[in-house]
Parts: sequence; structure tokens; C-alpha cells
Amino acid sequence: MSTKIRRRMLSVLVHLFSVGTALSVPGKLSFASYFSDDMVLQRSPQAAIVWGYCTKPGQNITVTVSGRQPVGAFSVDYPDVQGGVWSVSLSPEDGPGPVTIEATDGHDSVRLSGVLFGDVWICSGQSNMEFTLDMALNATAELADAVHYQNIRVFTATKRTSSKAELDLLQIDEPWSKPSKDTLGHKPWTYFSAVCWLYGKYIYQKLNYPIGLVASSWGGTAIELWSSPDALKLCNIPNDSNRKKSAISNSQLWNAMMHPFTKMTVKGAIWYQGEANAHKPDTYKCTFPTMIDDWRKKFSAASGTTPNFPFGFVQLAPNRNDSSVTSGFPDIRWHQTADTGYVPNHRQQNVFMSVAMDLPDFTSPYGSIHPRDKEDVSRRLALAGLSVAYNMSLGPFQGPQITAFYADIGFFTVGFEFDDAVDIEVRSKSGFELCCSTNNQSRCDGTDSVWMETPIIKEEPHKITVSYKGTCSNKYIMGYRYAWRESPCPFKECALYVKGTDIPFGPMFGLGLINDKHVTPKENKIV
Repeated sequence: MSTKIRRRMLSVLVHLFSVGTALSVPGKLSFASYFSDDMVLQRSPQAAIVWGYCTKPGQNITVTVSGRQPVGAFSVDYPDVQGGVWSVSLSPEDGPGPVTIEATDGHDSVRLSGVLFGDVWICSGQSNMEFTLDMALNATAELADAVHYQNIRVFTATKRTSSKAELDLLQIDEPWSKPSKDTLGHKPWTYFSAVCWLYGKYIYQKLNYPIGLVASSWGGTAIELWSSPDALKLCNIPNDSNRKKSAISNSQLWNAMMHPFTKMTVKGAIWYQGEANAHKPDTYKCTFPTMIDDWRKKFSAASGTTPNFPFGFVQLAPNRNDSSVTSGFPDIRWHQTADTGYVPNHRQQNVFMSVAMDLPDFTSPYGSIHPRDKEDVSRRLALAGLSVAYNMSLGPFQGPQITAFYADIGFFTVGFEFDDAVDIEVRSKSGFELCCSTNNQSRCDGTDSVWMETPIIKEEPHKITVSYKGTCSNKYIMGYRYAWRESPCPFKECALYVKGTDIPFGPMFGLGLINDKHVTPKENKIV
């Protein structure tokens, strides 16, 4: 058989979603595209959904998990899908397996083997999520170490778009696979996502049961492309607002690369995106938390996934080696936390993050916007995920929050007090700025104000003091901000960390007159 013919046959099999002993083919008895041998289904207490196709609506389909009681399903008609669509909810399984799952219509049958039960995580976003493990620092060691994690399984969706919400994936790059040098390091920008893999590896080290990782990402894409029309409507964003700056219209990646997964029961999702929205960051305050809400709603409705499933994200890493850039990335980072500076918060419950602003890589061969250190990013994300999603007590996973601040006018200083959950470690004296204005109603937008750098002159376990002598003298102090730069510091050398760790404080921002009164952030109306 010639090489050309073999390649054509392989292309056909990929198009039909080869899944072990069954092909996903509408109109024939088969499983949906992302069900295949060696996959991971969601473990208890949730009930995993298994679904697929059959020859016609109205057929009775029986699904059996090895050694368990059979579960019946009645297939239904689905718009624009040949034949019928069936779906069953399995009894909750502690696992781990492996098990065999068989579906039959009484005449024909299809089977999945080597199926595990564990936690399934969706990994999505743009290029820093797509960034593959073979491109990351320490790639050789990480790829060699993969053999020790055979109960982690990986899956990668193909980049496809659609003008309508698809029932199933249009194409698959990597079907469910055991980790190896090829399945994790196939070639750059293909599979497998470094952040997705490392996050899964680090949580597996604590959980010690199967983890399924589903990568569905696309470099250079804005959040609007991953948001449903319902979500965009809530933020007053038209469906075609991205048409001029991209060949892809809004919601088209949601339609093709995320909506199909809503019928998969999952534990949670992680997200690394925002760079593509940095040029116009204002809407991110609405679009990001609204997208999270919408994903949760739609996953829950379609698959019974926990309505408030955990959602983690990476706060944007640095980009250019230019300390003068104070807009774009800083705004996105702030909006990623619903303008609070931390998660979970009142708007983003059961949400966690990895602060990455202190991990620049200005010499990255993939461009400074793609830092290669994905291990630190993923360790921080995993620590936060284990704390928030799994309620594990593993020590602090983020910096403390400001509880009060006040000015000492006589000494030209401002003190910031933090909650006493952890002690502060000061690694640099720079990073804080105060907004100075002759107008005591200023909004610090530059029309009647200026931001001035104010060095840290005193540090205590739960308090730092900055000096504004010679910068804001004889002016009102109308606000403060911290680490408000696209690239705020050298590698792991921002000002504030949790003492004894490499966990940095996130960006901070507050507006309002700062005087000699002891003021809490709530009273000061921080925005």
C-alpha cells in the first residue's frame, strides 16, 4: 500500500472520529466523538453522561458498564442529525476502573474498553493554553516523567468554527490517550497543552485517582469567540463585533469547540486567555464572569454537571520588557477578578487563579507574550484548585487582602494593613503608586491627576508603609495601585509575596480620598 493511500485512509478515519472499536457516525449505532477507549468519565458523586447515535429515533438503546446493572435509553430526533440520538446517565462510580462500556440496540453493539472514572477538567483559552509541553522549560524531563502518570488521560479538540451550536465535535486532533513523549509532545502548537497537563499532574499527585484532561483552545482568540450569544447579550455585545479584527465571528468557537462538551459531565474548567482583549479591556469586567456563569449553566443543563462547578484561570503573565506600559494587561488582570483583586469573591464564587505577573520571559523564542515557565504557573493554579475545588488545607494559595489604609500627613506616608492570615515578605521596595491631585473628587483618569511611584519604607508582618514625600506633597491622595504594569517586575521579584513561599500578591487598585482616618476598603469604595 502506498504512503499516499495510507495517509488518505488515516485522514478518513480521523474525520470519522476513530474511537477504538467504534466509529462515531450519525445514523449508525455509535458513541459520540469524544467517547473512546482509555478515556476518563466523571467519578462520583456526579453521574457521568454517556451518549451517541443510532439508526433512527425511537430506538431502545441499552448501555452496560461491566458488572453493573444495564441502563436503558430511548433515542430521539435531533435537528440536522441523521438517525437518532441517545443518552444515558450512569450510576455514580467511585472508580477507578478500568471498565468496559457496551451499547446495544438489540442487533448491533459498540464497546469502549479501558475506561476510568476520575475527575474531568476542561482546559481552554488562547495561545498560552495551547502552548505545548515540548515548548516549555524543562520539557525533556517532563516528557520523560510522563510514564509515571498513566492514570492521567489526555484529549485535544481540533480548531474548528461553526455558525451554530454543534451537538458534537467536528474534528479531533488527539483522541483519548495515555501520556507518552508523543501524546504530550507531538510537536509545537499541536498537543498537548503544557498548562493543562501540568495542572492535571500536580492535582493528581495529591488526589491519586484518575484525571481526564480535555484541551480545547485556539491562539489569538478573544473571549467573545468562546462566549455563547446568550452570554454576549447580557454584556450588550453584538454577535458580529469581532468580524473586522478576526476571520472568526463571535461565539463560533463556543459553537464548535465548547458547546459539544456540555453533554460531557465534568469536574471543572481552567482558562488561560485575555491577551487578545487587552487592546480594549473595558468589557472584560462583564464578559469574563458572565462567560463563567453561562458555561456553568449550560454544562449543568446538558449533562448534570454541578451547577457551580469550579473554574480556575491564569491571571495574565508579563509581555513586553517596557516598564512604562500601564494599560491593557493590568486592566485585564483586574477585570479577571471582577475588579476585586482576588478570587473567590462575591461575583466569582468557586473560582480560583494563578498569579503569573512575576514570571516574565523576555527572551522566549516564541515571543515574550509566550513565557516558557509553565511549571510555576501550573503549580500555583493547582495549589489554588486543590484549595478551592477540593477544599484541601495546603497552606496559603494567594496573598492577603488590604483590610485598612490611612495617611500620616505629617510624615508623608500611607500605611496599608493586610489581613493576618499570612505574613508579608517584601522582595522589592517598588511597585506601589499613589494618585495625586489638586481635586479632592478626582477619578484618577489623568485629566487632573498623576500616578506617582511611592517606595516601601517600612515592612511589618501584616503592614507596609510607603512614602510620598516630594511626590504628592500639598496634593490630595486620591487612590493607590500596586503592580500596575504590563510587566511589573523581574522574575519572581515583585514587591510582595507570602512569606516563605513563591506566591505573589496580585495587583491592587483603589480610588477615593486617602486621609489620616483609618479607612477600610469597603468604606473607601474601591472599584
